[in-house]
Amino acid sequence: MKQRLFGTDGLRGQGNIFPMTPEIALRLGLAAGQYFRNGNKHHRVVIGKDTRLSGYVFETALTSGLCANGMDVFLVGPMPTPAISFLTRNMRADLGVVISASHNPFMDNGIKFFDRDGFKLPDEVEDEISELVLNDNTQWDYPPAEDVGRAHRINDATGRYIVYLKNSFSPKLTLDGMKIVLDCANGAAYGVAPKVLEELGAEVIPVGVSPDGLNINRKCGSLYPEVIARMTAEEGADMGIALDGDADRLIVCDEKGCILDGDQIMALCALELMEKGRLPGNTLVATVMSNMALELFMKDNGGRLLRTDVGDRYVVEAMRREGCMLGGEQSGHLIFMEHSTTGDGLLAALQLLRIMRERERPLSELAGLLEPFPQVLRNVHVKRKIPFDQAPEVREAVLKVETALKGKGRVLLRYSGTEAVCRVMVEGPDAAKVELYTEDIVQACEKHLK
Repeated sequence: MKQRLFGTDGLRGQGNIFPMTPEIALRLGLAAGQYFRNGNKHHRVVIGKDTRLSGYVFETALTSGLCANGMDVFLVGPMPTPAISFLTRNMRADLGVVISASHNPFMDNGIKFFDRDGFKLPDEVEDEISELVLNDNTQWDYPPAEDVGRAHRINDATGRYIVYLKNSFSPKLTLDGMKIVLDCANGAAYGVAPKVLEELGAEVIPVGVSPDGLNINRKCGSLYPEVIARMTAEEGADMGIALDGDADRLIVCDEKGCILDGDQIMALCALELMEKGRLPGNTLVATVMSNMALELFMKDNGGRLLRTDVGDRYVVEAMRREGCMLGGEQSGHLIFMEHSTTGDGLLAALQLLRIMRERERPLSELAGLLEPFPQVLRNVHVKRKIPFDQAPEVREAVLKVETALKGKGRVLLRYSGTEAVCRVMVEGPDAAKVELYTEDIVQACEKHLK
């Protein structure tokens, strides 16, 4: 089996430890340049990053490799991942690159690519690039000296993205009179997110907008929604929004401080689109992690839930294949294909705000559509990702729980695509039993997957 550099969402790891080293980043730039240039002159690539200190290292290494292989590089600095997807399309570039480890702590970093249409690269393209990077015998097709690429700083990228986001919001509506708590996780959206909401008329109470290279996602952002929940209630705000480090997903809370996850947001948005006849096939796309309650909700309202593997890229692939307009993940990646080609936390927040404005009702009244089944998710650290069919003791533990659930719940085991972790998820109608079932499977995993 060939070694893969890429996981479910690009390359990711701790800075200065394989694979996130300057050498790999340089070779990745060379490989991507060679693959996308394909013998032609001066193709274009947009590079953005989040606020991690190591972003400077990988930005420089990637730029060097791309320019050396004949690509012109356009650097936009700290910008959300979905902004790079948009800018790649907007600037007619051949490739977009994001340097970010999303919700991970500052010592981690990652690299992911978008094609010229703003979509994440398919596995087969990533595999070809991986082969070029990892093969010590790769011969780089360097262009002549006069055809190496140039690097440029783009100073108006923030303005372009703001206009794009505002155009996704109804031109007949404003956010005048609304108060919003906004947590940017000291990440990529710290500069752009408050401006979008303020230009639409909202009073913004900002949190996590003072990045120092080390504090991204530190007790703030979508991993710590209790921050916006508390502040929204204390400030009497209409809504709380928490983004992650690269702002491609969000968690929100209503005016009472009640936290809503991606499933609850998707239910609200899907119903609104179905009522307007704007959800093709009345189909919502989500992953295997989404709660059973979402599946039943769609069925009860004349729709269907199409499930995919975990990862927003797989959600997008299914949406493109099936012609769907709305999809996402329980974690808060939401894709509105009418407006975007990838998950965008800010854009999703604007769609929620639009519904609130059009209905003239608070979020607490609109969002009470879905009562999630009790669900427990546990992580088990592993040294090797042993195929589950080679761990009979683990299979036996899962079968025992599934038998006990009697079809009124689910068990899901999967390995993380970015960490040495096995994720154990159990859901069912009885919260106490779900906890016990999960613990039984976790113990089996800890004993036999180490």
